Amino acid sequence: MEHLFSVDGPTLSALFLMALATYFTRISGIVLVERLSFGGRRKAAMEAVAPGVLTAMIAPVIVEGIPEAAAALVTLALARVGGGMVVSVAGGVATAALLRMVF
Repeated sequence: MEHLFSVDGPTLSALFLMALATYFTRISGIVLVERLSFGGRRKAAMEAVAPGVLTAMIAPVIVEGIPEAAAALVTLALARVGGGMVVSVAGGVATAALLRMVF
């Protein structure tokens, strides 16, 4: 039986370095947030990061078709209502999946 997949050295190295960079970014963010005090404009900017990233990920998908546009609108509506990132994304994914079965 053949192997289901194989990974060569450069690909494995790239994956390892990307994982290391992701881990370092997350840890440095936690350390910085603990050491800095946020108030006023800084606090508002930090609170806008997650919705901004969500919008940047969804915006290009809107032009692909009806299921994608509806999923984007559901995701943005749930984010606006304050459902949280997981609820917003899950709602969008569910909407896209259901509408793709119809269209």
